[in-house]
Amino acid sequence: MTYSSTQPGLHIAHREAALPLVYFLPNGQVPADAGFSPAETEYLQTRLATKAKVVALHRLPQLQWVVVPTEKKTDAARLEAARTAGHTLYQQLKALEVSRVQIAGNGDTAGLLALAEGLVLSAYQFNRYKTGDRQPKYALTQVDLVDAALTAEAVTELHNLCTAVYAARDLVNEPQSFLSAEQFSDEIRQLGQAAGFSVETFNKKQIESLKMGGLLAVNRGSQKPPTFNILEYKPANARNSQPIVLVGKGIVYDTGGLSLKPTPGSMDSMKCDMAGGAAVVATFAAIAKNKLPLHVVGLIPATDNRPGEDAYTPGDVITMYNGMTVEVLNTDAEGRLILADALHYAKKYKPKLVIDLATLTGSAVLAIGSQGSVVMGTAADETFGSLLESGHAVHERLAHFPFWEEYGDMIKSHIADLKNIGGREAGAITAGKFLEYFVDYPWIHIDIAGPAFLDAESSYRAKHGTGVGVRLLYNFLKKYAHG
Repeated sequence: MTYSSTQPGLHIAHREAALPLVYFLPNGQVPADAGFSPAETEYLQTRLATKAKVVALHRLPQLQWVVVPTEKKTDAARLEAARTAGHTLYQQLKALEVSRVQIAGNGDTAGLLALAEGLVLSAYQFNRYKTGDRQPKYALTQVDLVDAALTAEAVTELHNLCTAVYAARDLVNEPQSFLSAEQFSDEIRQLGQAAGFSVETFNKKQIESLKMGGLLAVNRGSQKPPTFNILEYKPANARNSQPIVLVGKGIVYDTGGLSLKPTPGSMDSMKCDMAGGAAVVATFAAIAKNKLPLHVVGLIPATDNRPGEDAYTPGDVITMYNGMTVEVLNTDAEGRLILADALHYAKKYKPKLVIDLATLTGSAVLAIGSQGSVVMGTAADETFGSLLESGHAVHERLAHFPFWEEYGDMIKSHIADLKNIGGREAGAITAGKFLEYFVDYPWIHIDIAGPAFLDAESSYRAKHGTGVGVRLLYNFLKKYAHG
């Protein structure tokens, strides 16, 4: 994959006299070796009293900043304050076209890494389709971390994780004119080769031989074939005897099919409908590069959803991979159809846990906006608790929705086993309930429709593709791998 911009390198380094310097002071205490004059100290204290996160002290020949994140009550909130301070710092570095910066910590390695994370993720740019003088001329290329308590392993881990988020953002931002289902599979294979996980891709004939009716039905309106991608990372020291399976929705473009979407504020952003698949493959890149001792399998069904050719229609009845019949009442409820086939396929691995990610419903967005993702499923409370903790830790928060049995009645059909929509009420939940019919293992469904694609920049979360889900899954899987 060709990355859209140069990701800043993260390195442990010794302080250099002339290089722009950032002091990270989570406790607000100015270090004795800073050499600030009385006037500078007074100015710094005045600015910090206004709750400024980042204060510039431009002392030629060396530019300097002081970063003091806002005080918070919890560790998770404190780290998020450091990340958002990293975004504020980036804006000031960008204004002065600083390409390399050093950050001096004071032993708070978690806070220092969070500041660096926010800074690096803020530096993302998607420039592939800009030409000539329209290409941005500024890029932050290197961040040096100066702290005796910091380890090279921790810095490398963060660098690999940020690289994975960049990859997910790139995939989401690619237009469908480039990223067909087959091209998506090529990109997955390239990431697998670079990171060290295996990839197998089923073509249309193989999908037909498996009778994956959901994936094939959605693809009927397209001139381009579907793919079904199987990712696997199985290190020799894997600590789980049963794999964890990650499933990602791979609708590379969604017109809504014959149930056509309106263009403004809807279809115009539907290149993002494979954000779940992008998050899964990027998570694999992170866990493989960082060598987590965990056996993980990934499943990504991919196609576009169009109204052409022999497109499936409202009123059709299709037979799914597991043999169940589904009455299609809305061709724009296509994500659950391809996910259902993948979730049934996951049974062959006898998984310990399955997690799917999908930009699945507008109902999830209406319920909680872009501030977090909706989660539900059949996994144990302890597993949900750990995932919710990860959501707070990386600030990709989750709202745990009820999953009561009665919601399942809302998707029963009079002429088939199921229908693919349940009505106006509880749309995010009935979509999850549809998927539940295709699982017989501990399972979690995450609807990332809200935060996956943003119309405006939100701190270190980039405009458009955000890469949501990668940091969440990595944090959760790392905890799982280490007991």
